[in-house]
Amino acid sequence: MFCDFLDRLNRQFDRPVHLVVDRHSVHRSRRVRTRRADHPDRITLHPLPAYAPETNPDELVNADLKRTLLPASQARNADQLADEVRRFFHRRQKQPHIVRGYSQGPHVRYITEAPEI
Repeated sequence: MFCDFLDRLNRQFDRPVHLVVDRHSVHRSRRVRTRRADHPDRITLHPLPAYAPETNPDELVNADLKRTLLPASQARNADQLADEVRRFFHRRQKQPHIVRGYSQGPHVRYITEAPEI
């Protein structure tokens, strides 16, 4: 599936593509290395350090969810908790200043900065 994704990127863009990826075994597989070797100047993978949750903006979203929702949660079962989580994300959709903040921290600022090519 990841190779198909790389192929779609290759077809869609007429310039080099840079992807920040985690160190999942799929991203390091022989098939992916072979696929990238077929297009050496087209796709560059930039792996995150082995364990660096602070560089992953998803972790900032998770921390916000835990800090905001869990202390006040009244959920008594998984369905109620799922409803509360959905409401949390619906509220966040209406708060773009907070959502933008997920990519403004010093360790995740790379997301909004133009790569040096």
